[in-house]
Amino acid sequence: MSLFWAPASPFVRKVMVCAHEVGFADRIDILESAANPIERDARIQEFNPLAKVPAARTSDGTVLYDSRVICEYLDTLKASESGPEALQLFPPAGPKRWTALRRQALADGLVDAALLVRYEILLRPETLRWPAWIEKQSEKIVDAVDDMLADLPAPETLDIGTVSYACALGWLDFRFPDLDWRSGRTPLAAWYASYEARPAMIATQPRS
Repeated sequence: MSLFWAPASPFVRKVMVCAHEVGFADRIDILESAANPIERDARIQEFNPLAKVPAARTSDGTVLYDSRVICEYLDTLKASESGPEALQLFPPAGPKRWTALRRQALADGLVDAALLVRYEILLRPETLRWPAWIEKQSEKIVDAVDDMLADLPAPETLDIGTVSYACALGWLDFRFPDLDWRSGRTPLAAWYASYEARPAMIATQPRS
């Protein structure tokens, strides 16, 4: 599989963490890109008309985007090659699946809100910035982290929900260190400290 990649993207990281967890990281051909909401990278549009990463193309020519689709593709490919006893990052139909998918949606929504704050500050001219927009998106970030604390995964849980939680919290560390999301959330901080020690997390640390 060929994958348009960006070293700082939390969504790309989610894909790569999944790839490492299922043992497929060495089967991905990384394609450098320069995704930007204003200066769109035409190279990415070969795979995704929205010019957003991650975007992938499989060896048979199938085009895949976004992170949710690519992660599930990797999980399905692992199951097809290794059988039902293989690790399943996307649990089968039932309560565990809905919990994992809901956690993924929460984490992705947190990152979406954080990206909107970052774009507002970095890309919009200062005279045109909307303080209320930044405030309300920031509230979403705090509310999402509080919900993660209230819905803390069991330490042994490894699925798309926990991968998504970890990548979102890691991106807050990377881009919003002043937020100090750990303050008052010791159980969540302890869970993350254990999770980020996984080899897949270490191998995919974001960088500018």
